[in-house]
Amino acid sequence: MIRAREVRLVDPDGDQIGLKSIEEARWLADQLGLDLVEVAADARPPVVRMMDYGKYKYEQSVKAREARKKQSRTVIKEVQFRPKISDNDFEVKRKRVERFLAEGDKVKVTMRFRGREVTHPEIGTEILARLIARVEDQGVVESPPKFEGRQMMMVLAPMKTPKRRYQDETEQQGDSSDAAAEAGEGSEPSDAPADATTGGSEGDTKDTAPGESIEDAGGASSGS
Repeated sequence: MIRAREVRLVDPDGDQIGLKSIEEARWLADQLGLDLVEVAADARPPVVRMMDYGKYKYEQSVKAREARKKQSRTVIKEVQFRPKISDNDFEVKRKRVERFLAEGDKVKVTMRFRGREVTHPEIGTEILARLIARVEDQGVVESPPKFEGRQMMMVLAPMKTPKRRYQDETEQQGDSSDAAAEAGEGSEPSDAPADATTGGSEGDTKDTAPGESIEDAGGASSGS
């Protein structure tokens, strides 16, 4: 409720009308079918504006919702490793980490120790250091490796401008798939007969060139 006896009145378009008594300001708002809303209570005199308050609240909620949609939400993905991981499994998980970083997500890397493996933490540290070196084009270490119970964990964050190594690798794999698809294309035999005879005597064998088959193969991108 507006308690001031005099207010600075603003019309619906934001233009100032001037100093008015609160009674006159309310009368003008009633004549226009609008609400009288105090927009600057600390000013002297307070500033009030004539507006459709219900419509105003709705527009504000829409703007707030749109602003929340535009905000980048940071997602933390997790990839787990083992001290005895094979080179092939390491590459699979490394590509998964790079994909998450390229998509703008943080990655929590967990090294899980079992049994007596925990007595050799240097093996886990070595694997994580190897991973850091391999993904340096896509991410940076936000939280360095540290022990928590029987696990060693670190957090990688995406770079603001990641380099293209991950994309280049996927494109090369796609090109390899295309080449394999083209190499696998078989030649189809011609419908013409293999042997042709004329005049009742045995004729020469007629060779037919194999038909060519052309297919557009879409690039395949591999993701782990």
